[in-house]
Amino acid sequence: MRVLVIGATGYLGARITRCLSDAGLAVSGLSLSAGKDAIVAEAGGQPLRGDLADRDGVLALAREHDAVIYAAQLPLEEEFACLSALTAALKGTGRTLIFTSGTGLLSQRTDGRWSEDTFAEDDAFVPSKYIGERLITETLVRTAGWSGTVRAMVVRPPMIWGHGGCGHLRHFYRDAGTLGEVGYLGLGLNLYSNVHVDDLAQVYRLALERGTAGALYHAVAGEVNNRTLAEAVARDMGVPARSIDFADAVERWGKFATLIGMATCSRSRSPRTRRELGWQPHHEDIMSDIGHAAYRAHAAQPAQKQDISGPR
Repeated sequence: MRVLVIGATGYLGARITRCLSDAGLAVSGLSLSAGKDAIVAEAGGQPLRGDLADRDGVLALAREHDAVIYAAQLPLEEEFACLSALTAALKGTGRTLIFTSGTGLLSQRTDGRWSEDTFAEDDAFVPSKYIGERLITETLVRTAGWSGTVRAMVVRPPMIWGHGGCGHLRHFYRDAGTLGEVGYLGLGLNLYSNVHVDDLAQVYRLALERGTAGALYHAVAGEVNNRTLAEAVARDMGVPARSIDFADAVERWGKFATLIGMATCSRSRSPRTRRELGWQPHHEDIMSDIGHAAYRAHAAQPAQKQDISGPR
């Protein structure tokens, strides 16, 4: 099987590329430059030059592969346009298309409070006010799968961690490095369920092997609230942690990152993924990622107001 990974130079995409390559699949990764080529090659993939801005070029590459995994991050309208084009280009081929969504879609704004609500793959929910448009893209992809013309599926990850790459934790480390303290919003009892990036990559491998067209798959290994994470980072960096209000949070992290990550609770479960794909996570404790050298290096970098990385 020849697999094209769109977003192969990113945190998740590179791990997917490595996982599939290790499983013996022929993996190609979309790349923009020589520097990005090296990331794909290091992960065991073949770099293919392409830019999502050049839609026709990417679609031509997609048609040359047996499966396409979309793990890029674009603004929601551009994301929808890209997946619309991909589903149309692969229509009638029976090839596999996997779209990476995210549980930011089902998040609830709680301003630091805990929510008892938790969602399995096909549970009903009220889409997030801030990122709910992604449900339209999910439905587009799943409908293509249900039609039988494309073996299309959706993977909806929670907060991703591992190897010092968690965007949520980077916000806390940046606080420690630039402000000499770590903030959490309100009570800090809100949380995103989480998964290690290597365990998540295995979901894509299993979906390629045995996934059901039109299916939605979650991938959850555990959950730890924001206050506990913030306090752990503070201990690691030798600084205090404290509660902050919404205005202060926006000043620190930006409005989008605050609303999507720090002010919300997004708890999910993955019974269908475990039952149907036989998936079982091997890395269950996000606290083991605290102290990674990559976070400490991030803490030492100048603050960047536009850094909105975190839960999808």
